[in-house]
Amino acid sequence: MIQAVQIKKLAQNYFLRIKEVRRHLHANPELSFQEYKTSEFIQKQLEGAGIEFTTGHVKTGIIALIKGKNPGKKTILLRGDMDALPIEEKNRVEYCSKNKGIMHACGHDVHSACALGAAFILNELKNEFEGTVKIVFQPGEEVLPGGASLMIKEGLLENPKVDKAIALHVFPSMETRKVGFRSGMYMASTDELYLTVNGKGGHAAMVNEYVNPLLIASEILLEVNKRFMSKDALKGSKGENIPTVVAFGKIEGKGATNVVPDQVEIEGTMRTMNEEWRKEIHLQLKSIVKEISTKYKIDSDLRIEHGYPFLVNDEKFTQSCIKNAQEFLGQENVEELPLRMTAEDFAFITQKVPSCFFRLGTGNKEKGITSGVHTATFDIDENALEIGMGLMASLCIQELDSF
Repeated sequence: MIQAVQIKKLAQNYFLRIKEVRRHLHANPELSFQEYKTSEFIQKQLEGAGIEFTTGHVKTGIIALIKGKNPGKKTILLRGDMDALPIEEKNRVEYCSKNKGIMHACGHDVHSACALGAAFILNELKNEFEGTVKIVFQPGEEVLPGGASLMIKEGLLENPKVDKAIALHVFPSMETRKVGFRSGMYMASTDELYLTVNGKGGHAAMVNEYVNPLLIASEILLEVNKRFMSKDALKGSKGENIPTVVAFGKIEGKGATNVVPDQVEIEGTMRTMNEEWRKEIHLQLKSIVKEISTKYKIDSDLRIEHGYPFLVNDEKFTQSCIKNAQEFLGQENVEELPLRMTAEDFAFITQKVPSCFFRLGTGNKEKGITSGVHTATFDIDENALEIGMGLMASLCIQELDSF
């Protein structure tokens, strides 16, 4: 039976290599579904280690296989996403982004590096465990429809059939050496909202000759906020409280100080944790828009882009992973996580197979590494890489050994 000390030793041995991998990925970020050079780089790393893989999945995706003894016994999937964000990096580090306006500000360079490190460790131990590990390097996590959903449609969870799935995500508010888990419901579904309000434009001084779409849009936004952002409103069909967010972050009316525009365009997000309630919110939002538009005798259009489902961690599997993490890192380094209204396309996988999505502490207050994800100064304490790849490998082997 493989011991934790073996995995820790291998993680330690691979640390410097994986740190360089992460730095290369960080310095050469690519946007969602454009990760061609990222994919080529990871392929070279896999080739160098003699790990079997296929590529071209949703264009840039990679699926690697590590077959232990009796490979058909069980298959565990490990996921690392590859895409970056359209953010101009402000860090002054040697591995700063070379691609203007693009940055690994959500830690996907870390995720891919940890998945690759776990692959190296598992490849060294493949003669000591039974089953198969499927490692996916996934494109397009940051934008709809999500690379995970597209890879599933292409057969990600088949041939060999995936029995369980594991993924991690950086967590800058948690100190390095710590990790966090939550059983059951963890992250929200997400939909994108695009509202167009059509009024009648004109000279701002001629108040009787125009219908101001800015005012109508404001009324719609206030009603939405009243309806969905109060505690009393967030009740499901059985009266239960359901975490919900309906928020608008962009409004554009191309008028001027003395020009009322014909049209206002608004963009927002909708998040919740219940599919029936999600459908009900869609209906209510459309009803609000219709009622207020009818009141002012104008036309409006609400387009809802259906996004990621909620992310749910399988309770039995996650509890097993928590126990393993406590043994691997020490009980004091494993924390329970609260619900989050953020979203993640690994949710598509959690809806299909029992899964565990956990958080990897990457912060270090003493080093000044405290910036959050999606910011221009996000960075990590690179010591987290050793923890991430080691724990991913350990969780995987534990599950394979349990059968």
